[in-house]
Amino acid sequence: MDPIVGMFYSAGKENFQRLNAIASGMSQQEVDYHGPEGKFNSTGQLIKHLSYVDLLWVYRIKGEPLPHALEEKYGPMLDRNNQLPKIKDVPLQELLNDYKKVFNMFKSECAQLTERDLDRIVVYEDGKKATIRWGIWHMADHSRYHQAHINQLRKWYRECVDKSTLGINER
Repeated sequence: MDPIVGMFYSAGKENFQRLNAIASGMSQQEVDYHGPEGKFNSTGQLIKHLSYVDLLWVYRIKGEPLPHALEEKYGPMLDRNNQLPKIKDVPLQELLNDYKKVFNMFKSECAQLTERDLDRIVVYEDGKKATIRWGIWHMADHSRYHQAHINQLRKWYRECVDKSTLGINER
């Protein structure tokens, strides 16, 4: 891998590994937990969202449209209410394995990129333009952003479980 591309790839790899560590040991109930009063995206939704966004970037890097079969499996970005699509009872390992497939596609694309390719312009959301360099950086940054949400969900979940164990009702 080109050394500069490798640097950017490494940021994505580290965040992918960190996400796996953060989610490690979650029960299905915790994966599906939507926070206090059910107002937040669940860990399952966030992992699926990260997989889909990264998949879109892989295909932007490739310069190809996303195949329909992959859109069906990983998408859509938002539901008809402009929210992350709800998912329930999807095992954590399945979500992480699906994300690993996307990450392996990303790795394969990075292995073919040169430093010069990083400056190539691609079109993304709503006709905006960005370099591949920015896209790869965005993938890592976006992952860290949602990892913070997952960490917060885990904290709330533990507090909720502790309260129910102690017989305290959450209001």
